[in-house]
Amino acid sequence: MTLVLAAGTVPAYPVHLTAEPRPDHPSRGLWLVKWILVIPHGIVLALLWAAFLVLSVVAFVAILATERYPRAIFDFNVGVLRWSWRVAYYSYGALGTDRYPPFTLQDVPDYPVHLDVDYPERLSRGLVLVKWWLLALPHYLIVAVLTSNGLRQVNDTVPAGWAWETSDGVQWAWQGGGLIALLALVAGLALLFTGRYPQGLYDLLIGLNRWVLRVAAYAGLMTDTYPPFRLDQGGGEELRDTPYREVPVREAPDGGTLDRADAVQAITRWTTGGVMTVVAGSLAVLLGLGLMGGGAALMGARQDGWVTSPTRTVQTDGYAVATQAMVLEGVALDEGLGEIRVRAENVTAGDIFVGIARAADAANYLAGVEHSVVTGPLAVNLQDVRGDATATPPEQADVWVDSASGPGLQSVEITAQPGSWVVVVMATDGSAGLRAHVDVAATLPWLTPAGGVLLAMGVVLLLGGAAAVALAVRAASTTVRE
Repeated sequence: MTLVLAAGTVPAYPVHLTAEPRPDHPSRGLWLVKWILVIPHGIVLALLWAAFLVLSVVAFVAILATERYPRAIFDFNVGVLRWSWRVAYYSYGALGTDRYPPFTLQDVPDYPVHLDVDYPERLSRGLVLVKWWLLALPHYLIVAVLTSNGLRQVNDTVPAGWAWETSDGVQWAWQGGGLIALLALVAGLALLFTGRYPQGLYDLLIGLNRWVLRVAAYAGLMTDTYPPFRLDQGGGEELRDTPYREVPVREAPDGGTLDRADAVQAITRWTTGGVMTVVAGSLAVLLGLGLMGGGAALMGARQDGWVTSPTRTVQTDGYAVATQAMVLEGVALDEGLGEIRVRAENVTAGDIFVGIARAADAANYLAGVEHSVVTGPLAVNLQDVRGDATATPPEQADVWVDSASGPGLQSVEITAQPGSWVVVVMATDGSAGLRAHVDVAATLPWLTPAGGVLLAMGVVLLLGGAAAVALAVRAASTTVRE
């Protein structure tokens, strides 16, 4: 390799996103169905971004160890950004062209948009620890506005990507879309009704996409140069003068020299097989990590030999709280549960009774008694049943398979058996009014072996996927011409 000095101008930021100065004559109505046309690209990009994530972690470790971003990984990740930009430009990131995006990580010279990132010779070990999460936080807030609609109150009829319910019963969701999609919709409507794409809107959309992809490259550890808080609109890029810069020039096979573009192509070569291998390996790594996490969670779920539900509070103005009939039949439900434990504690510090009975016996005991029935498995929803006081205190009834009573926390433990069962919680003296904390637990004897199997499968997938990724990166790196 030799070095020559070249004078001229270079883009001010090392992430170079360009587009044609004007929209590429998009049709009036094709944009209405592009959401269908880009489905294949969406599937492929989902796989590529999974590989991007895994390779970025590898690059993170490499930068910490060597201060260098592995070139083959760098070129792959730049290719993912480049592919994403072409699809966004074609679809609802800009609606700038009707020319279908090519399925390739490489730059396509005659396609209307391009993206490249200057390869950094050195990267800071210190910055790599904080830039992707801490330093990039202000930009993440801006990107969220550009790509997400934000928090909204929703109801059951409104689709939500991420929703939760507050204590006052109001549902909130973070719904996708954002300013870019909204402006693209305006551009599409302008095309539909006028046949023209507003030039100012086009320039603005290119600038917004440029901002997003600059942040993506910075968060992907590809540069230490902080993204500017500047909206560079339009297809070109603002240039700054620089007196001279060193440009690597590599020898061509015929003894001549390769220009800069050819030299970049000569550094790494990601074949279709290599891309498929690194994607498959990355998916195996992610799946392996998921299985390992799931296996570890299963193995750690048992505390003191029990897997215990969250503590719930039940309350009734009647004389008892009973569960709906729980049927333990089929698919080895009884054997799978192992031992079952029910605990209850009176909130008012009085004596409490907890008993387990067959459903028919419990129904006979509670017939005509005012009580409440727990109807929800995850949340305690109570259904009141009208009636009178119980004729027999619970301790004197002979319907219980097992029971416990007294002050403080009371616990009943039985071996799961086939049948239909009901748990009843009452005041020991059978008086009305009860507020109690209740939890249910089971030993689940299969849990630890299942966790071990998942953990072992996860390790195998993780190691196999890591090996596949390493081999693919190595194969892509062997094409470097020194």
